[in-house]
Amino acid sequence: MAEKKDVLREIDEGAVRLARTLLRTARYAALATLEPGSGHPIATRVGLATDHDGAPVILASALAAHTPALLADPRCSLLVGEPGKGDPLAHPRMTVTAKARQIARNTPEHERIEWRYLSHLPKAQLYAGLGDFSFFRLKPDNARLNAGFGRAYQLPPAEWLSLNPANDALAAAEKSAVEHMNEDHAAAIALYARYFAKADDGNWRITGIDADGFDIADGDAVERVFFASPLTSAEDMHKTLVRMAGEARAGLQAFQSPA
Repeated sequence: MAEKKDVLREIDEGAVRLARTLLRTARYAALATLEPGSGHPIATRVGLATDHDGAPVILASALAAHTPALLADPRCSLLVGEPGKGDPLAHPRMTVTAKARQIARNTPEHERIEWRYLSHLPKAQLYAGLGDFSFFRLKPDNARLNAGFGRAYQLPPAEWLSLNPANDALAAAEKSAVEHMNEDHAAAIALYARYFAKADDGNWRITGIDADGFDIADGDAVERVFFASPLTSAEDMHKTLVRMAGEARAGLQAFQSPA
């Protein structure tokens, strides 16, 4: 009897970067939970953001079917990935299995997660403050990445989460850094979008900065820009953004110069 072929590929840098990009840029996901009482699996759509380490964060109404399900049994799974044109199964997607934890209000953790969520999903400001809405942080157990036909990976959380010692310091500095960049350095953000994200010109804004990179958005479009190397401190954030603006400016000028 022939041995069963292992369909999973070895984890490489490209798979890790794709996994991080799928989660960081997603603004919604399909969430699977277990219905209380019956135990039947139920799937719903949720708005999605990430914590600094890349763990998924959702905002849920008490009236939604998944909220009592998560409170009764925190086990869940999350599917992210845009179908795009053509065969939807030809496009990258990732399923994350996790355990959900409701975030207590009036805590530093809630303040941090709320800011990141609303920066990523500004339209949620219409209902995020209502009393029956609460945030859940999903602690990943595992992830299954399908990068396209014949490209499947199983990714333990330690492979794709950003478990950086500087996360707390970066979180404390993030809000003011993002606001400063958006208010005073729109030209630099435009350079990031064109050079690093290969995006069209637009009204791009930074929505979040973490140890591995930052996210930019223009309306419904979201792009991920990675740092050449992870940040080591809050001070490193400013230096890196300045250096990248110079690199993007020089790169674009060189591209536009006649041969």
